Amino acid sequence: MKEVSADMYAELLRKNEELRWQLEEAEELISAIRTGAVDALAVQGTDGPQIFTLYGADQGYRTLIEQMNEGALLLSQDATVLYCNACLAGWLQYALEEVMGSSVGAFIPVAFHGYWSELLAQGWAGKSRGEMPLQTRDLSLRPFSVSMNRLLFNDTPVLAVIVTDLSAQQKIQDIQALVAEQNAVIDRKNEELEWQTAARQAVEQAAAEARRMLEGIPQIAWTANAEGKNTYLNRRWFDYVGQDETRALPESLLQSIHPEDVEAATAGWQKSLATADALEVECRLRNQHGEYRWMLGRALPSRNSQGEIIQWIGTYTDIHEQKLALEHVDQAQRELQEYNAQLTRVNVDLDNFIYTASHDLKAPINNIEGLLYALLSELPSGSTNMQQVQPILDMMQDSVDRFKRTIEHLTEVTKLQKENDQPATLVALGQVIKDVCLDLAPLFQEAEAVLEIDVEECSTISFAEKNLRSVVYNLLSNALKYHAPNRKGRVSIRCHEAGDYVLLQVQDNGLGLDVTKSHRLFNMFQRFHDHVEGSGIGLYMVKKILENAGGRIEVESELGVGSTFSAYFRRR
Repeated sequence: MKEVSADMYAELLRKNEELRWQLEEAEELISAIRTGAVDALAVQGTDGPQIFTLYGADQGYRTLIEQMNEGALLLSQDATVLYCNACLAGWLQYALEEVMGSSVGAFIPVAFHGYWSELLAQGWAGKSRGEMPLQTRDLSLRPFSVSMNRLLFNDTPVLAVIVTDLSAQQKIQDIQALVAEQNAVIDRKNEELEWQTAARQAVEQAAAEARRMLEGIPQIAWTANAEGKNTYLNRRWFDYVGQDETRALPESLLQSIHPEDVEAATAGWQKSLATADALEVECRLRNQHGEYRWMLGRALPSRNSQGEIIQWIGTYTDIHEQKLALEHVDQAQRELQEYNAQLTRVNVDLDNFIYTASHDLKAPINNIEGLLYALLSELPSGSTNMQQVQPILDMMQDSVDRFKRTIEHLTEVTKLQKENDQPATLVALGQVIKDVCLDLAPLFQEAEAVLEIDVEECSTISFAEKNLRSVVYNLLSNALKYHAPNRKGRVSIRCHEAGDYVLLQVQDNGLGLDVTKSHRLFNMFQRFHDHVEGSGIGLYMVKKILENAGGRIEVESELGVGSTFSAYFRRR
């Protein structure tokens, strides 16, 4: 038998003591497990079954983990659940004994297996955190936040996992959002209350300022709120109606309006309130003596910085005298219209009379002229009686001729009045002058007159052609008829623009006339030189033609030197 050395013997004793110590420890552990002092879990590993325990010394930590509102797990390296607290088991709807010892993968939805593997790898490497759902017993998914941390437990590496229920957190967030929303509503309400308070203060301040200013104006002044209710009347109103300032304002104002004006005034006010347009109305207000006076009521809306109407500011201005004056003017205009209508009827009657008289007088005057011719044929020529009678017959013939010309002129005046509204056209002035000169050729020869024409600046005039010819004819014929017998006649006709008019001037070197009497020159049958044959109707017709078309005629003259007639044609 081989001898055992002292060293080997000592080593065997040491090992034997170690084995005995381990046996005692195992017996104590078994006893503790049996008595419940220690929780244990047998996990089958590559080296056989292993026992994982939580010692009684950790009882305080276990109690804390069991009672907290978070889930707790201890995972082995193969993802076996070494420990699970009751909170997490309850969330998963399993008993503790069903969870512990099982694989955590049984609670991971298939769609999140890859993500879970990444979290595990990061956790075993140190720490990891993520969010994912876990599958409960009824196969529903519940959102969780997981936080992993690698630990050593009884010299064995484990993965400690803290699981937080996000559904509760989501409810909390929803509640917080609701609270925040309610707080926002409350803040908005507070802001609205502050704004309303500020707006009310602004309205009150504006009203006070308006009242202070309105007390200083001479008109009756008033204010109303945005709804149209009267809020203020200045002192002028109470002085006007003789009422106490304590009387109700709307009643005081409405009852003072004339009954016939209430409807129109109320309608105008309601329209302004509806459209925000300025108010302007005329109505009669009763004063303290019971008399009604016409007032012009005006009002404008006053707005805040947001453009909202905060009040109306209005005035009543006494227009009684002006209103009466306008009524008198209206009455005068009506009377004038009636008078004009009467004059129109008289003119029509005169025109008809002149037309009838000229027509009816032509027959007897022609008969008288015929009788003169018959009388001449009966008287023997060359007799003494004939020589005495002939001057009388000549005077009778002159009277007949003048009477016939007067009838013709009256007819022309009547035609002029009836042809007043002839349409205007562009008329070539040069051609009109040329045609008139052909008609006046005998007068040009008699006066040995020379005509100068300068109408290039206004070669055409917008006028009735017949009336333009009458103007040119009468002005040129007068210049020739009243020429100076001691010198050759010289007549010039010029035309140019003069503001709103076209000015046609006819100048001559004839007899001239007294300008102090020129205002009578254009009257009917008015003549200044009796030695020349004429009726005094031509210039009257020229004046009427021009005035009917919005123009006028003027004259400048000097006795013995000549005259200048200026005809103004209104430009169209």
